[in-house]
Amino acid sequence: MNTIWIVLPILTLLMFELGLNLKIEDFKLFKTRPRPVLAGLAGQLIVLPLLAWLIGMALGLEPIYLIGFVLIACCPGGSSSNVFSMLARGDVALSVSLTACSSIITLVTVPLIMGWVSMASGSAVNVHLPVGRLFMQNIVLMFLPIAVGIAVRKKWPAAADKMHAILSRIAFPALIFLATVFFIQNRDAIIDKFGQLGLSVSVLILLAMGSGALLSRALRLTGQERRTIVIEVGMQNAAQAIAIASSPMGFNNDVIAVPAIIYALMMNVILITYVAIVKRR
Repeated sequence: MNTIWIVLPILTLLMFELGLNLKIEDFKLFKTRPRPVLAGLAGQLIVLPLLAWLIGMALGLEPIYLIGFVLIACCPGGSSSNVFSMLARGDVALSVSLTACSSIITLVTVPLIMGWVSMASGSAVNVHLPVGRLFMQNIVLMFLPIAVGIAVRKKWPAAADKMHAILSRIAFPALIFLATVFFIQNRDAIIDKFGQLGLSVSVLILLAMGSGALLSRALRLTGQERRTIVIEVGMQNAAQAIAIASSPMGFNNDVIAVPAIIYALMMNVILITYVAIVKRR
């Protein structure tokens, strides 16, 4: 089975669904509340990729898995983070704004960072990234669906609400289906490396969440804002990482998607636990 024909439609669907939930005003929150937006973006775009590189090097990940490990850390937050923020009684408006901003900014940062990572580690396993082609893929498969979703929301808000209600129910099962397909096709590598990658991913998520909490406290954010930052920094778009890993315009290597598959599992387990703890408190 050529998984690219599964990955790309699912990613496009998820991006369109994200756009349906966004308004132009969501990109302007930085003007009125710069501190929480700055904390979230710094955690996602700077701290998280740096943590992934340091953890991967410290735990001795093989180059092929190190590339995939840093890749998932470079991706933006997904629309599921908005749901987790709501469940944790966080600041949903902030969560939506961070998802919107990170999804646009990473169109540029992911190709640049991963281009450097592939040069630093990819030569050992003959892996190279066509940065220009990946940037074009991001425009077509991410920016355009988001832009169309935003346009639909602005022109036909009632229809956007109905479509969002349907697609939001499909989004998570679609991601699980995608992860399942990749698990079946790469089960030997996943089973063989689950111990090391599971530990690496768990450490990354916990340190990312801790970093989000520290950034929030340093900037004296409210409890609602802090819970949202913790979730946003700890929850990345696994579908995008899988698409970049497997696409011919990306790495064109399914093995690089293995860390993202394990991340998708551990991310949900850890964040569901976090939400349960928050609710108990």
